[in-house]
Amino acid sequence: MDVRKTEAGSLQISTDAVARIAQLAALEVDGVADIAAARPCAGVLGVKKPAKPVTVEMQDGVAQLRVSILAASGSKIMPMCERVQENVKHTVQNMTGITVSRVDVLVAGLAAAKS
Repeated sequence: MDVRKTEAGSLQISTDAVARIAQLAALEVDGVADIAAARPCAGVLGVKKPAKPVTVEMQDGVAQLRVSILAASGSKIMPMCERVQENVKHTVQNMTGITVSRVDVLVAGLAAAKS
């Protein structure tokens, strides 16, 4: 949670709120079909709870994000991932004032082509 002290009190932004902003920002990028939690070994390891599609780690007021996406069939993945990184970083910083040091993008799979 990011906490800022002001004359009127303190302001707090939860990591869940930052994650939701990042999720919406990623979905704005052409070629992103959906946000998806990736846990390829979950069934093997007996893990029942799915991983969060967006994780936020805060250290000294600086955020590091990881976004798992499903790419649309036929999209160019590397340029799309770079746009996701840029849009997520820009959007989170503009909406919250929190510095984002890195955005890791994991392509969890490809979305089925629409018929």
